[in-house]
Amino acid sequence: MTAPTAPITQDVLTIPRKLPEGGRTNIVGLTRDQLRAALIAAGTPEKQAKMRLGQIWQWVYHWGVRDFSAMTNLSKDYRTLLAEHFEIAVPEIVTRQISADGTRKYLLRIAGGHEVEAVYIPEEGRGTLCVSSQVGCTLTCSFCHTGTQKLVRNLTAGEIVGQVMLARDDLDEWPEPGEGSTGERLVSNIVLMGMGEPLYNFDNVRDAMRVVMDGEGIALGRRRITLSTSGVVPEIARCAEEIGCQLAISFHATTDAVRDRLVPINKKWNIQTLLDTLRDYPKLSNSERITFEYVMLKDVNDSDADARRLVRLIAGIPAKINLIPFNEWPGAPYERSDWERIEAFADIVYKAGYASPIRTPRGEDIMAACGQLKSATERARKPAREIAADAGL
Repeated sequence: MTAPTAPITQDVLTIPRKLPEGGRTNIVGLTRDQLRAALIAAGTPEKQAKMRLGQIWQWVYHWGVRDFSAMTNLSKDYRTLLAEHFEIAVPEIVTRQISADGTRKYLLRIAGGHEVEAVYIPEEGRGTLCVSSQVGCTLTCSFCHTGTQKLVRNLTAGEIVGQVMLARDDLDEWPEPGEGSTGERLVSNIVLMGMGEPLYNFDNVRDAMRVVMDGEGIALGRRRITLSTSGVVPEIARCAEEIGCQLAISFHATTDAVRDRLVPINKKWNIQTLLDTLRDYPKLSNSERITFEYVMLKDVNDSDADARRLVRLIAGIPAKINLIPFNEWPGAPYERSDWERIEAFADIVYKAGYASPIRTPRGEDIMAACGQLKSATERARKPAREIAADAGL
C-alpha cells in the first residue's frame, strides 16, 4: 500500500455530551406523522398542528437550527412550550479524522455511551456520506472488520438522521435562516453501508430515510440513497415498497460454498433464493438497476471462472458490478487480489454487458474504507488465529 502523501489530521472535539433532560422528546428522526402527534400531545391545538409541524420541520431540517428560541416565526410562548417538551439532539462527534485524500471519518457517541462511525467521501461534483445503522453487526462476514464486533443494539431513527445532520454541520452546509438552498450539495448522496445490516433495523432505517428524503428539509431524493444488504431476503420487498431507494447487494461469491464462508447469512438464504427475490426489486421500487458489490480476495473469489459464473448468475437482472479491492485491517485473514487479476475479472464482466467499475479505495490511511469500520471502544483485536478460524481458513 502506498503511504499517504499528506499528514492525517485528527481533532478531538470537546463538545459536552447532550443527554435528555426531564424526559423531553427528541425531534430528530420523528416522521411527520409522529412529530404532529407529539406536538398535539404537548399542547399544540390540533387545528394548528399541521402549520406548526411545517415551520418546525423547516427550521430543523432545512436550516439546521437546534435552538427553539431561534425559531422566530413562532410566538415566544410557543417556543417556551417546545423547549419544555422537546429537544433537538444529534450524536456527539468524539473524534474526526481527515485522510490524505480528503475523506472524513467521524467517531460518534450515542445514547448509552456506545460508539459508531460515519464516513464522508468527497468526489468531483458530489459527496457521499456512509452512515451506520447498528452498533456492531450480527452477520460476522469474515472479510469485514465490523463483523468482528458483536452486535450491541440498533440505532434509532434519530441517531441515523443525526449522522447526516452532523456531517452537514461539519461541512458548514446549512443555508442561513430565511434562505433557500445554497446550490451544489456537499452531502449529495447517502449510502447505508456503514456499521450494521440495515434490513435488520428496518423500521428505524425506513423512518430515517423518510425524514432525509422529505422535500421540505434535507431533501435528498430516493435515487441518491443506496441501501446495502448482505441478503435479508424477507425485507427486500419491503425495502422496495416502503423506502424505494437504490439497492446494493454484498454478494462477494459465485458459489454457495464460498459465500457461506464469506457471508454466513447465505446459509439461511442461499444465492438462488436471493437472486430470485432480486429479480422483482427494480420493478417494485422503480429503480434502474441493482448494484452487486464484490470484494476482490486473492485466490478466494477472483478467478476467471468466478467472473464468468457471476455474469451467468445475474443474467436478466438490470445490474452493475462494483469490484472492491479488499481493504485490509489488522489480523484480516485475506489479502487483496493483485491489480492485474482485478482488471482481468472486470474485463470479463464488462464484455458480458455489465458496468464493472473498480472502486478506488478511499480513506485507507484512517481505516475509513469499505469493510474497515469498527468503533474505537471495540478495537481490541481477536488473535489472528481466532479470526482465521471464524473465516473457516
